[in-house]
Amino acid sequence: MTERLSAPWMEREDLRALIAALGAGNARYVGGAVRDTLLGIEVKDVDIATPLLPDQVVTRLNATQIRSVPTGIEHGTVTALLAEGPVEITTLRHDVSTDGRRATVAFASEWQDDAARRDFTINALYADPASGEIFDWFGGRDDLTARRLRFIGDARQRIREDHLRILRYFRFQARFGSQLADPEAEAACAELAATLKGLSRERVGMEMMNLLGLPDPAPTVARMAELGVLAVVLPEADVAALARLIAEEHRQAAKPDALRRLAALLPAEVPLAEGVASRFRLSGAQKKRLAMAAGRSAVPGDSRALAYRLGREAALDRLLLTGAETAALTDWQIPTFPLKGGEIVARGVSAGPQVARILQAVEARWVAEGFPDQSRVATLLDTELKAQA
Repeated sequence: MTERLSAPWMEREDLRALIAALGAGNARYVGGAVRDTLLGIEVKDVDIATPLLPDQVVTRLNATQIRSVPTGIEHGTVTALLAEGPVEITTLRHDVSTDGRRATVAFASEWQDDAARRDFTINALYADPASGEIFDWFGGRDDLTARRLRFIGDARQRIREDHLRILRYFRFQARFGSQLADPEAEAACAELAATLKGLSRERVGMEMMNLLGLPDPAPTVARMAELGVLAVVLPEADVAALARLIAEEHRQAAKPDALRRLAALLPAEVPLAEGVASRFRLSGAQKKRLAMAAGRSAVPGDSRALAYRLGREAALDRLLLTGAETAALTDWQIPTFPLKGGEIVARGVSAGPQVARILQAVEARWVAEGFPDQSRVATLLDTELKAQA
């Protein structure tokens, strides 16, 4: 009996209109949407493969007033801007040449040619929008059932075509695979690990952050270390520290956070953390946060005082990384210091450095006392003014 794909997202009116615009037989759902539906996972992105050329896709969408943008038209991709989210439409392709970093592709007319150039069997599943019929040329459905991650064809050849597939293998293994990894795939990743040095740092950083953001990447990251892959992309890594952090996140019901987990992998050294942030091409805000996490001490101190000084996110990073409790921050809003310099001047202190010193002294005592109300702040100010009289 032929298995058919069925899911609520397939009933979207905007998708139905898009499929109709492309024409009968000219569209199949592909990749993640098919895979995740079969696994019972929420589908976030819908991709469509088509034998139509990009200009034909654009012409048909324009004719039905469906807006589109040529997001990767040189590679055959047009993005349709639909009411319930964008959908990428990509012309069937086959590889002409590859160098491990980029591929030269030609448009194809056969669905199986397009499937053959994909990385893993579980990502080469197609479904007909009208009938739901699933097309599977490489055993991806059986692999999905077995939670087995396999490259399509020869693993070494697929990695030589695109070196980033090494990191993608481990990310997909952490997300979909069982603990019994494919020996051929692991051997190929270990043998060709050095090829990762030829990739852009941004691509490597993005893939590593995607991996670290999964529910529990610790066993997979440890396996990357055993196979010599992690040493190529993150030689500073301490995989045991990552496992400890994830255990702490689970204990305290903290959400997975890729940047915090990257901080766990690194020694608590600010210059090193800043260097890794630059190497992975992280944003300025991410670099600052990683450096703040690296500035942690074994005993972070009072959690609310820490959050007041560093901000909630940075405080949570330090607390979880050191195994300290975060419960005091639950539903707690960081207060605003209820004293301004003008109030000190009104008490007879000349504007200038003295006002700043008094403000800092009163604020320090206010924090130490657990953020008391404004009446207590007034008392603290009286005490400080008397001490400096």
